[in-house]
Amino acid sequence: MKKTELKEFLDEKADLYENLDFIDSDPIQIPHSYSLKEDIEIAGFLSAIIAWGNRKMIINNAKRMMELMGNSPYDFVLHHTEEQLATFDGFVHRTFNAEDFKFFIRSLKNIYTEHNGLEVVLKPSEGVDNYQQAIHDFKQVFFEISHLPRTQKHISDPVKGSAAKRINMFLRWMVRDAKKGVDFGLWNSHKAAHLHCPLDVHTGNVARKLTVLTRKQNDWKAIQELDTTLRAFDPNDPVKYDFALFGLGVFEKF
Repeated sequence: MKKTELKEFLDEKADLYENLDFIDSDPIQIPHSYSLKEDIEIAGFLSAIIAWGNRKMIINNAKRMMELMGNSPYDFVLHHTEEQLATFDGFVHRTFNAEDFKFFIRSLKNIYTEHNGLEVVLKPSEGVDNYQQAIHDFKQVFFEISHLPRTQKHISDPVKGSAAKRINMFLRWMVRDAKKGVDFGLWNSHKAAHLHCPLDVHTGNVARKLTVLTRKQNDWKAIQELDTTLRAFDPNDPVKYDFALFGLGVFEKF
């Protein structure tokens, strides 16, 4: 397939899958339950952090997280008590357990009260066109308060080579335009042109079959290779192709 044909094919698939029906089977439905900016951010962040494994289980456990916060995530983050955090005991999603969840709430409080919120701490420096260093720096801030060492594994670090799939997915949700009703377009201080495709098994395999990715590992070097191709196809909105790659892999078994 020629590059022009490949671009047309991916444009068509991106347009096909970026619609309101996508929300019904995706963890993005959790932040769509809210209207307050900070509620959307926190619900989106926590849902993205546990977004690995069975999608139905991810959605059910993300809903449970919201219920444990009284379905008011921002208010809970700011005003929770240790007694309220104790109600998290027994919560588990794969390797993310109640102690991890409790720390995430404490850290989010620190981020909103001491660092002006997630939008600020995840923003790349001026003149930087990618999120590698920004995600690394965010992880340093996230774990600047007392924590269990085991909890650090739940925030990936692209400086150490990780593809940081879940953080990149969360960034797509927050930054990309909301015109089709799927992503939120909340973070106007960020640029969609600088986003990275959330690279997982599905998107990676499809990208390789379509020859837009040759690297075998799903790591940060693969992200950089994929960036080059997708940014050439659409410099302003390269991550719209996440819908195409994911849809082809999950819905079409491409």
